[in-house]
Amino acid sequence: MAVLNKIRQRSVFLIIIIALALFSFVLADVIRSGGFSSQKEQNTIATINGEDVDRADFARKVESISRNSAGTSTIQAVNYVWNDEVRRVVFEEQFNELGIQVGADQVREMLEEALANNPTFQNDAGVFDKAKMQEYIASIQETSPQAYQQWLDYEASIEKQAREQIYFNMIKAASGATLKDGELAYKMENDKVDIKYVQLPYSSVAADEVTVSDADIKAYIQKHSDQFKSEATRSISYVRFNEDPSEADEKATEADVAKLLNGYEEYNSSSKTTEKVAGLKETADVTAFVNANSDIKFNDNFVFKNGLPKVAADTIYALPVGSTYGPFKDGKYYKVTKVVAERQMADSAKASHILISWEGLNTAGETKRTEEEAKKLADSLLTIVKTDKTKFADFAKEYSADNSNKDKGGDLGYFTPGRMVKPFNDFVFENKVGDMEVVKTAFGYHIIDIAELKNEQRAIKVATIAKKIEPSEKTINDIFTATTKFQIEAGKSNFQEAAKAENYSVLPVNKMKEMDENIPGVGAQRGVVQWAFNEDTKKGEIKRFEIPNGYIVAQVTAKAPKGLTSVKDAEILVKPILEKEKKAAILKAKISGSTLDDIAKTGATTVKTASALNMKTPTISGAGTEPVVVGTAFALAEGKVSKPIQGNNGVYVIEVTKKTPATALDSYKGFANQTGAAQAAAVNSKVFNALKDAAQIEDKRAKFY
Repeated sequence: MAVLNKIRQRSVFLIIIIALALFSFVLADVIRSGGFSSQKEQNTIATINGEDVDRADFARKVESISRNSAGTSTIQAVNYVWNDEVRRVVFEEQFNELGIQVGADQVREMLEEALANNPTFQNDAGVFDKAKMQEYIASIQETSPQAYQQWLDYEASIEKQAREQIYFNMIKAASGATLKDGELAYKMENDKVDIKYVQLPYSSVAADEVTVSDADIKAYIQKHSDQFKSEATRSISYVRFNEDPSEADEKATEADVAKLLNGYEEYNSSSKTTEKVAGLKETADVTAFVNANSDIKFNDNFVFKNGLPKVAADTIYALPVGSTYGPFKDGKYYKVTKVVAERQMADSAKASHILISWEGLNTAGETKRTEEEAKKLADSLLTIVKTDKTKFADFAKEYSADNSNKDKGGDLGYFTPGRMVKPFNDFVFENKVGDMEVVKTAFGYHIIDIAELKNEQRAIKVATIAKKIEPSEKTINDIFTATTKFQIEAGKSNFQEAAKAENYSVLPVNKMKEMDENIPGVGAQRGVVQWAFNEDTKKGEIKRFEIPNGYIVAQVTAKAPKGLTSVKDAEILVKPILEKEKKAAILKAKISGSTLDDIAKTGATTVKTASALNMKTPTISGAGTEPVVVGTAFALAEGKVSKPIQGNNGVYVIEVTKKTPATALDSYKGFANQTGAAQAAAVNSKVFNALKDAAQIEDKRAKFY
């Protein structure tokens, strides 16, 4: 009782202690998970102009793109959805600000227009049917939530397109060109000026006369910061370890193939005796034997010499029936081959056909006949054309399901053996010119007429056992050991030196961006990029990665933050610009004299002429494209000599000898229309890029993909 009384007396104190303990537990968990806002951050993949992009919704769209676009990688799908989300948000702000809305009726009209040629929504007359569309929507709403969501997304995209079009049209309406704009465009092209000029080329200044320092480049970058914005980048070097077969693996594969050629002994546990197993040389059923033992299944076609493996074509083609050859290496395989048959066969043929299809086949179209009815029709048509071949073309046009040639009388042109499906191929190349027959394939019943067979020659049928040369378990283990050993040694010493000691090639990958996925020489390796950009990954850190057919050991060699381009990276672009500026200053200082002749003499050059220059294409014959020089010429009066002009290819002094204004037009409407059309054509992309550049974007995609 005494203990209970003490507990009651101190109950408030105990409650506070327990509460503090619970709070500490929760606080610790919050800190471990990244703070109180971590749940929101985990559910947000980006923030665009203050609007959070939901991660789950983003992921659903990525999955939809990946599922519906064969060959699209995850990162490609992510980038596609990302651009779409940025576009949606920045335009939505504009729509809301301007009050741009699209009614449900307008969306439905646009849907009907977009789906007018889709057979799913057409009636028997081939006309779009609203009822069929409504029936389709109701059906997928009940049976397939996924398909229904895709339909809702499609409707939303149609609505968005409509609103964008209204928005763009409003901008285009305000961006038309005036008659003055048209007149200016006309004058830019047709006003002419003739000049005399002296050019002092930059090449006349020796390279060692100018020096561009890192400080010069840095100052230029800072002055033109808008042109030198840089994303965060990472650079790595890596050594690749391929799980390629060893020489021992090749010899083992060769021995296995030789055994399958000559036969081998095998212990029979049932009879407790050693039995002889026939090889390819002696087996009675080559087809079954090849299909049971080869990595490449039996090819039942006759082939010419050019259809045999190049490394052994001459030898195999010369073999008599029943003879064998091998083992021989052909690319990544060891093979043995047996010639099982020969015949004379044309190397190309020409034929016509009438394809009779039936309901259920891909070639059927709107045909409702059964297979039995199709066979009966084919047989009856064959009977007629065998007695009157002139009807073949008419029957092809009327009955053939092959739309690619029905209007050509069913003419298939020339084709080589193996190009057509096997039953069709066999009939043509195993019969003679003029033969006609009904042949069944997966496409339907063909009435075939053999028109021509060209260049008959020996063809052979071969049975080939092929075994792919693959690394053994020992080889795979040895490669893993070598990879691990290098990883350890590179971590202890210097990556480059460790690679050099083992004669490994080190491959650099420079300036990877955060959302890159491809590593040159390896392919899609998103994990490597994510590792390189991880905040905990330091410069110089090394890690091993599994790749298809092996491993790479990679080291981070450089980490560049987002901001201005570094001096080193900008040097290749900026240095030539600054060199020109410094050479121009040197050349200007050398110029003396008041006339072009005097200037030419002091510059050890000559006075040149250029005629009919215009502002639209400011090219000076013998000097190149020089817009500043030509623009200066139009600003000078006739007979006036300019001050030194810094151009693209040198420093110029010019004198205008003649100005020829363009003949005035009664109306400049045509040029105004052209100018307006050019401006309107650029609206869509320029407006989006401007809105995108102005947007405040926090991109977190790299944390999740």
